[in-house]
Amino acid sequence: MRRVVITGIGVVSPIGSGRDPFWEALLAGKSGIGPVTSFDTAAFPVKIGAEVRDFEPGKHLRKLGPECMGRTSQLAIAAARQCLEDSGLQLAELGRRSAGVSIGTTSGEPQFIELHNDARKGGGGLPGEGFRRYSCSVISAHVAMELDLHGPAFTIPTACAAGNHAIGHAFDLLRAGRLEAMLAGGADSFSRIPYMGFARLGAIAPERCQPFDRNRKGMVPGEGAAMLVLEEMEHAKARGAKIYAEVLGYGLSCDSHHMTASHPEGDGAMRAMVAAMKESRVALGEVDYISAHGTGTPTNDRVESIAICRLFGERAGRVPMSSIKSMVGHTMGAASAIEAAACAMALDTGWIPPTINHEESDPEFELDYVPNQARHTSPRTVLNNAYAFGGNNASLCLRKFEGAAA
Repeated sequence: MRRVVITGIGVVSPIGSGRDPFWEALLAGKSGIGPVTSFDTAAFPVKIGAEVRDFEPGKHLRKLGPECMGRTSQLAIAAARQCLEDSGLQLAELGRRSAGVSIGTTSGEPQFIELHNDARKGGGGLPGEGFRRYSCSVISAHVAMELDLHGPAFTIPTACAAGNHAIGHAFDLLRAGRLEAMLAGGADSFSRIPYMGFARLGAIAPERCQPFDRNRKGMVPGEGAAMLVLEEMEHAKARGAKIYAEVLGYGLSCDSHHMTASHPEGDGAMRAMVAAMKESRVALGEVDYISAHGTGTPTNDRVESIAICRLFGERAGRVPMSSIKSMVGHTMGAASAIEAAACAMALDTGWIPPTINHEESDPEFELDYVPNQARHTSPRTVLNNAYAFGGNNASLCLRKFEGAAA
């Protein structure tokens, strides 16, 4: 099996776009959460969200026009172009059939469904061209068309674990020698449909996101995209590429318990972490940072904490874990991709981002949630956790690249 490394990072987020602005904002504990501006929230009991402000798709689109696609595709293309430029990978030299795209999402392009529903109120409907733009599958197709990639293009719609699923799938293709490089990550845009759903579930916090805090009141819907260049290690080394981290493996599981609630004892979450470490040949004692799913809802955070305690035992409280959703909100299918980008930066720089808004620890757990301040710990091996509706769990294992055999 070939080794796979990360050589490019692209992020579009509510706290900043581009690798460095995003990372600097994370370490500074900047919040991208505020009043929703993209639609009227008068009918909702909550009014906050994490939107990408001042996004100009024309700066990133050089082949396709923004009018031919939805916002999720635009965000994905922006992140994809960033990561490709960051990597220095020359597609003309690589061979465009040797690189592909793998993107996770939750909703695809929901604005087109909203337009259709609005049009129906007036007795009309969305023209056929609109229906060709809303499907999840168009996102990876748009990225491939814009960047002229001729390898496989996948969109994986496994909700809030989709970013990790997409990165894992790209990892498999590269490890098996089927391609030399993949652009992998996730994207989702802000819209009324998911916002309405979470509001009706009573899951949205009224003011801010406080993962793992005793008084946490819910999640905050967000939007964004992150894409990584995953590359076969020898190919990356031969061209002198900067290597941020090595992808060691991933683990998947399904709770098969409830459509919107995780197994109360964290069985599925724990099995995903165990599978990721087994495939990666990583022992419990080697994991020195966990990027938590950490949505800020009472149930999710409790279940994830239970899973960490069960798996790591007496060492659980000595493994720092943080949730960047406290700053960027829950970006749905982009969430674990943005978090994977943060993990790669943590391994590269030695810093781990904080969980902001953490005022009072949950007395049920004695865990290290990296409250409010970034910390320099020089992690070597990290887990990136993601959980989704339907009980889909995915854990990704990354390691600081040191050149030697994993």
